[in-house]
Amino acid sequence: MVTLPHVERTPDGRRLVVDRVVDADADAVWSVLTDTERWPEWGPSVSAVRCDDRFVEAGSTGEVQVAGGPWIPFEVDTCTDYRWTWRVASVPATGHAVTPLADDSARAAFEIPLLASGYAVVCHRALDRIAALAESDELSAR
Repeated sequence: MVTLPHVERTPDGRRLVVDRVVDADADAVWSVLTDTERWPEWGPSVSAVRCDDRFVEAGSTGEVQVAGGPWIPFEVDTCTDYRWTWRVASVPATGHAVTPLADDSARAAFEIPLLASGYAVVCHRALDRIAALAESDELSAR
């Protein structure tokens, strides 16, 4: 279930949050979100990634290729407790968060800077892809 974008106070201030419930546990969703090799699978604006760390952590750096175009540098600022944030081209970008839910499902969310609210449409599409990947991974693991 996808909810309407809404403004929330996050550790990085007020952000537009786009979220949905995923029928997979938090670890499966987190794995999809942090695995740089999988970003092109779920990120509509990401064609490719170069990063020495397969799974991001605070301080991870690399480059993302945007929609088949230029390579843009990134750095992960924070990565803890099912939440990671980054800077793309030195500009604070989306936060990524997973919240475990009681029924072994999880809430996946993107925290978008208010000035980039038009990106919400892209994030909705990404959440659908993340859900499909995490749900498929969890089924395969059973």
